[in-house]
Amino acid sequence: MKYQSIAPDFAVAGQITPSDIPAIKDAGFKTVICNRPDGEEAGQPTAETIGEAVRAAGLTFIAIPMAAGVPPTSDVVIETQEVLNTLPGPYFAYCRSGNRAAQAWMQATQG
Repeated sequence: MKYQSIAPDFAVAGQITPSDIPAIKDAGFKTVICNRPDGEEAGQPTAETIGEAVRAAGLTFIAIPMAAGVPPTSDVVIETQEVLNTLPGPYFAYCRSGNRAAQAWMQATQG
């Protein structure tokens, strides 16, 4: 699993699997954010499947799905701001490639 740090406490990645959770935990992340809608691609793990593995590892999980190819909606931006203000960091966010997760973070932190 590869990920990119876009801030000292925020990293993004493409789709993860439950087997990636131990490495995410070992890297020090406390909250995992899913920005990928379920069913976007055949065979992708659901947010619930990832969430169960994340919670079993003692981390926090939240799903804030956003559509591909469009900027984050105001709801996505507000939800991301709430996560950053209330849930423990550092944060690990994923989608299909990491781009949507990075866009959501950028809009939430820089307006």
